[in-house]
Amino acid sequence: MIVITGASSGLGAALAKCYAQDNEALFLNGRNAQRLDRVAHQIQSKKPIQAHVANLSVPNEIKGLFDALPQAPKMLLHCAGSGLFGPIAEQDPNEIKQLIDNNVTACILVLQEAIKRYKNKPLTLVVVMSSAAQTAKANESTYCAVKWAVKGLISALRLELKSSPIKIIAVYPGGMNTDFWPTSGKALDTSSFMQADEVAYMLKQALISSDNGYISDISIDRG
Repeated sequence: MIVITGASSGLGAALAKCYAQDNEALFLNGRNAQRLDRVAHQIQSKKPIQAHVANLSVPNEIKGLFDALPQAPKMLLHCAGSGLFGPIAEQDPNEIKQLIDNNVTACILVLQEAIKRYKNKPLTLVVVMSSAAQTAKANESTYCAVKWAVKGLISALRLELKSSPIKIIAVYPGGMNTDFWPTSGKALDTSSFMQADEVAYMLKQALISSDNGYISDISIDRG
């Protein structure tokens, strides 16, 4: 079974469709029930597709999500997150707090619960961030800050889990043509950006591992 967070839109939804083509059993999470159900019903698969709405920044909802899993997953793809852009002097403090909750708090809680339950199992944890976790950008200060925080979390957890069979893979995609931008308050022409479907295909290929190795850090850049 594969768990995908942020599956109601964007890359998460595209990954769900991509893995469904391999007839993988999927457990999809999102914040928006209507959009999540639409994605789940659009997927064609011979294996079960389950949808579970949860706010990943709330500990009890995280626990409820993991309690609802019918079996231990072999992979968890954490795609959930949000953006906030513009000069820092103009950003609303409540929106900054929401940005931190959606990106940092949610990721910490998801990884914490997964590690608690499956520390001794061969689970692959894939954390999708952004190229903003690698390069500072003007008018993206708070967005860069939360992505760099998640990158630091991953680096520390890899050291903590050296004796565990859990693998943590960091993903740094460049700009994609999705609903992410209009909902993040940044107006720009995304027509030349990558499509979520093509990023999902490239990521799925890069996540193929062998008995003796895997790709731990994946950058997907615009051509």
